[in-house]
Amino acid sequence: MMLKKYILVSFFAFAMVMQACKEKTPDANTTLVADAATGTPVTITHPIKGMMQETVTLNAVSAFLLKSFVKANANGYLQQVNIHLGQYVQKGETLFVITTKEARALGNTINALDTSLQFSGTIAIHAPGNGYITQLNYHAGDYVLDGEPLAAITDNRSFVFLLDLPYELKPYLPQNKMVHLLLPDGTQLTGTMGTPLPTVDPAAQTQNFIIRVNTNKQIPENLIAKVNLIKVQKMNTLSLPKAAVLSDEVQSNFWVMKMIDSITAIKVQVQKGVETNDAVEIITPAFKTTDSILVKGNYGLPDTAKVMILSTPLKE
Repeated sequence: MMLKKYILVSFFAFAMVMQACKEKTPDANTTLVADAATGTPVTITHPIKGMMQETVTLNAVSAFLLKSFVKANANGYLQQVNIHLGQYVQKGETLFVITTKEARALGNTINALDTSLQFSGTIAIHAPGNGYITQLNYHAGDYVLDGEPLAAITDNRSFVFLLDLPYELKPYLPQNKMVHLLLPDGTQLTGTMGTPLPTVDPAAQTQNFIIRVNTNKQIPENLIAKVNLIKVQKMNTLSLPKAAVLSDEVQSNFWVMKMIDSITAIKVQVQKGVETNDAVEIITPAFKTTDSILVKGNYGLPDTAKVMILSTPLKE
């Protein structure tokens, strides 16, 4: 009887030990989930194939190369002055009305003698073209002489942008016959590169190039526009976002972190090519557009790192 009781107790003790061992030993799926959960949170991107341009941004200033002067065509008094500084006028618009000295002296005597003459003694002076009034020399009531300049008008036909080009960038002009200009209000204009002015700034070593634009928009003088000048243009290149490419302190070695499975990223050395504001051309190795490259959470990772890919981007 005692022997049976001892065997029964031993069996229950063995069963309890086996159950405890089973609970403490994780299976393969549990280990994989645990490893993935402890990986570094990252987001991924894929190489993009397409055209890349390396550009330099320069300033271009609006200017009127020619100004036309409105002159008095007789001696007399300015009866009317219909303009003010900065006003935009159109060709044929009446700017001034002059009463001749003789008409003021005679008054209505001539019309009283012969009404068919319809003598007024006033002379209207019209705008020779479209443009802004940039100079106004007289007021109503002033006496002016024949041929005296009364005002200056910018010639709209001479409106251009002057590109301030560093002289060392002249070799890139042949591939920039057509350029795009961005105005401060967001307006974009297309311009044609023209001839350079025959002077160079002695301090900055820059030369002004004329850019002609075809627009009906009234643009004031001395407005600064941004011009992107193309330095290098390549077709069918592979590129990655700049954030995906890492480097050492002296920026002599460059690499990316590439996924080799769902939870492991390895370091891959790369050679860079053309760079833009937000992308880098990858010359070597020849990545595929389906490769997964870390773009966030990649900084400071070792050569082989356990990561956890997030479906939503990391916050900056």
